[in-house]
Amino acid sequence: MITHIQGKLVEKNPTDVVIDCNGVGYMIHISLHTYSQIPDQENLKLYTHLQVKEDAHTLFGFSSLAEREMFKLLISVSGIGASIARTMLSSLTPKQVREGIAVGDVALIQSIKGIGAKTAQRVILDLKDKVLKIYDIDEVSVSQNNTSKDEALSALEVLGFNKKQAERVVDKVIAVQPDANVEVIIKQALKNL
Repeated sequence: MITHIQGKLVEKNPTDVVIDCNGVGYMIHISLHTYSQIPDQENLKLYTHLQVKEDAHTLFGFSSLAEREMFKLLISVSGIGASIARTMLSSLTPKQVREGIAVGDVALIQSIKGIGAKTAQRVILDLKDKVLKIYDIDEVSVSQNNTSKDEALSALEVLGFNKKQAERVVDKVIAVQPDANVEVIIKQALKNL
């Protein structure tokens, strides 16, 4: 409904701003990322998302269209509300969130306050295809290495190796041979463990 607001910046806080637009002051909730992008000048334009609930109409503002799109994707996931989505975009940049989802980095998503393991997995499961499609990320190189690494680590754990030690060795192998398949990674890792 309201796609952007442009006007005079009246008040600026880490969690919200007030923009005077033709005599009407709009309170807009923002992420820390947007806060860091807002210049200290009078005229300001923010892209917005209006959330309508039974008890409130809340405006969320974003410094870029990419951040707004990421916010919309995040709130489409069951269990992710506007406040958690805003926390995610405050803890990480939109690009970090996007890449974390694209490569299936559960630990990165889970590192955000209020996100547990199951929610992180749900975010990745629900959004991975959408993120890859929208942002046209080259999934093959990213996920092949990630999948190969995960499979190799899993196999080494089953063989009884310490997870952290195995991960260090596997990371070294992948650094030297980025296109290595699972077998090659495991064989090289076994030589170094």
